[in-house]
Amino acid sequence: MASAELITASQHILDQQRLHHPTASGEFSLLLSGVTLACKMIAAEVRRLGLTGLPGGTGNVNVQGEEQQGLDVFANNALLHTLGHRGIVGVLASEENEDPIVVLKDPKHGKYVVIFDPLDGSSNIDVNVSVGTIFSIFRRDINNGDKPADDVLQMGHQQIAAGYVLYGSSTMLVYTTGDGVFGFTLDPSIGAFVLSHPKIKMPDRGSTYSVNEAYADSFPPFCRRFLHWVKSGEDDIAYKSRYIGSLVADFHRTLLKGGIFLYPPTASYHEGKLRLLYEANPIAMIAEQAGGVATTGHERILDIEPSGLHQRTPFYIGSAREVELIGRFHEGEGPG
Repeated sequence: MASAELITASQHILDQQRLHHPTASGEFSLLLSGVTLACKMIAAEVRRLGLTGLPGGTGNVNVQGEEQQGLDVFANNALLHTLGHRGIVGVLASEENEDPIVVLKDPKHGKYVVIFDPLDGSSNIDVNVSVGTIFSIFRRDINNGDKPADDVLQMGHQQIAAGYVLYGSSTMLVYTTGDGVFGFTLDPSIGAFVLSHPKIKMPDRGSTYSVNEAYADSFPPFCRRFLHWVKSGEDDIAYKSRYIGSLVADFHRTLLKGGIFLYPPTASYHEGKLRLLYEANPIAMIAEQAGGVATTGHERILDIEPSGLHQRTPFYIGSAREVELIGRFHEGEGPG
């Protein structure tokens, strides 16, 4: 990329602010720069896995009932630190913490709420599989005072920004503020995220389905029928199965290549396994901004009214055509 074409994430965020919100104070841009700073810190630790002693289990269990990895704790603390000291965030909610954290108790400050999964896919850390960070940003009602749960339990369509960082063969930031989806790749030589994927559009249809078929026997019947159909060869697309086991990595492929990612209810997780606030909402906003669709099988993810901080949901996300098909199977109609 020629130097004249190089656009960093920080520059892009400021340019978007000037274009769409010319009278804004710049606080939102400062908030997003805090996210990118934390993710650079996490990316550096990911690159050094095996040398730092962080990847292994800590012996502690988080609120989800999952064993915390060393890097889970590091990533969580990095985000809490970089966002909690900027004077513009009022409430932070992490998948790793049981309750949201009130950063500023003065109701005149802290106008934003940030919800995040600090390290998605962390159970794969020890085998060097891609992991990621997911974040979601809402406006805070400063009249809520000391009721942080009211700030956090907002519907997905009220998000003002969402994104993720994928720590893979390269480190990528993908985010939206409601005007399309943009992807940036971390250039280690300059220490900055550089625009590499402007205005990402998810293909209207794809040839990949992504699901953990080890649990297929306990999937709802309509999901089993759908999976049988995609493997039957009856469609003009020859579907392929691709499943990594890290939501950010599986969705990133779906975003760029199309297809569908499914996490249905199972015998162990009757309401689904993925968390609505930390995972489904932010990923759904990105999908919709790129032209994709995200549902529970019959309801738009972004229209769910959350009832709990760690609420789970069934999750079907991807190209418009494939998600429409899963909806047809849910209604008992089949592919048509």
